[in-house]
Amino acid sequence: MPPAVQEPAADGQSPAGETLESQGQRIKDATKAVQAQLRARAAAASGEAKEILEATALMATDPMLVKSAIKLLSPAAQGGARTPERAVWEAGTGVALTLEALGGYMAERVSDILDVRARIVCELRGLPAPGIPHSEEPFILVAEDLAPADTATLDPEKVIALVTSSGGPQSHTAILARALGLPAVVAASGVHHIADGTEIYVDGAAGTVTIAPGEELRTAAEAWAASATSLAVFSGNNTMADGSHLPLLANVGTAADAVQAAAAGAEGVGLLRTEFCFLNRDTEPTVEEQIDAYGGVFAAFPGRKVVVRTLDAGADKPLPFLTNLEEPNPALGVRGYRTHSASPGVLERQLQAIAAAAAVHSADVWVMAPMVSTAEEAAVFASLCAAAGLRTPGIMVEVPSAALMASTVLREVDFASIGTNDLTQYAMAADRQLGPLALLNDPWQPSVLQLVRLTVEGAAAASGAAGTPKSVGVCGEAAADPALAVVLVGLGVTSLSMSPRALGPVGAVLGSVSMAQARELAAAALAAPSAAAARETVRAALPRLAELGL
Repeated sequence: MPPAVQEPAADGQSPAGETLESQGQRIKDATKAVQAQLRARAAAASGEAKEILEATALMATDPMLVKSAIKLLSPAAQGGARTPERAVWEAGTGVALTLEALGGYMAERVSDILDVRARIVCELRGLPAPGIPHSEEPFILVAEDLAPADTATLDPEKVIALVTSSGGPQSHTAILARALGLPAVVAASGVHHIADGTEIYVDGAAGTVTIAPGEELRTAAEAWAASATSLAVFSGNNTMADGSHLPLLANVGTAADAVQAAAAGAEGVGLLRTEFCFLNRDTEPTVEEQIDAYGGVFAAFPGRKVVVRTLDAGADKPLPFLTNLEEPNPALGVRGYRTHSASPGVLERQLQAIAAAAAVHSADVWVMAPMVSTAEEAAVFASLCAAAGLRTPGIMVEVPSAALMASTVLREVDFASIGTNDLTQYAMAADRQLGPLALLNDPWQPSVLQLVRLTVEGAAAASGAAGTPKSVGVCGEAAADPALAVVLVGLGVTSLSMSPRALGPVGAVLGSVSMAQARELAAAALAAPSAAAARETVRAALPRLAELGL
């Protein structure tokens, strides 16, 4: 990667003739230009990349950043007047320190605000922001970290793998790399010492980087390259070796995403993120606007299941009309379903829009609330769905209490979907962005798998002997790991939802095992003493992984 943007000099001089007003306007113009650039990238992206870029674009014109920078232009500021470039640099540092002190999801945005800071400084200098290096030959990109704006626009034809020395397995960089189908290793210490041109082998599944790989690793890389084309194809009907059928669904955020997912063979939508309707707005979208957005997704899957997640605002997705930005720890604050109590009416209007869109399409629409912790919350959500005319209410299991009390909580709703990213973070008390905690923040952790097992068993108990079975899906990143997908199925999960790019690899591996074998491997993973041992045990029993270079 090219070097980072150089810090503006503390004693720099502004061009002659500039006034405080003109300097302040330059800063405002630069922030708006950067926001426009990021929104343009978001418009060209889809799925999680689009969501992350939209959120990053909001940060470019963050009032705290802009006001702090303009204040530093004044000779009355502590330390004297700064140039616009230096003012933005110092203001960005201040915002980053504030976010870092807040911890949790807000701390995850530190790299984003520093990227935005660099882009604004480049805009003020009239220079292009640094980005991914250009090469005619495919290469492995090694960097300290990547900004979401850069990761989202990687060309998989040129960048064939990604290695960073910072970040965590659930960081934005890692998530976007997986969405692009790139092998990625994050929190890899010492990789910044690898010289340009060095031949290395990157194993994204094992999380390892090998310098000067031997013949065995070369063969594995060739197997992966040879199977890449066939793995990109999914039949649209996931069948295991014994004929058992387990639906493979897609995670989407927009109608365009849904069209692409349908073309990729997804058997439905396991997670429709509805945040796209709400991002980049100062006010709540109208019911009519929401109806149009949801209807476009429903239209792409006629007669198929589409699971809609209600607004998951808060934490890393603050909304000015809904979220309290003063919360000391947003990850443990008012987010997801909890915003219903803080801002009554928003959820009811969203459910009204979902129901209206469902009424004019044939998709089988299910609706779930994120961040539900108790049976009481589940019951209230189910009643709100019923009032809106929505027949299939459910919850996301992200809070450990919902997994532990699943037999009680799931009596109130019809299904559950496990969000493994947050469930892992909360179960292990490990910020998913922190590289030093990467080993903890791993969905292979036996304790996390135990929570999945408890959720499945709780769903069976809540169904009762004669009741309708309560389904339990997984829509977190874990579902896109072919080996871990086998374990989840063995634990009793009834559907998996993932990035469309993961459908082929997951389907290919599931097709090589029977349900009985999946249960045996799930038991072995549960009995393992660590995440690494669980992963190694399961992978060793799945020869199809090596055959496909996975």
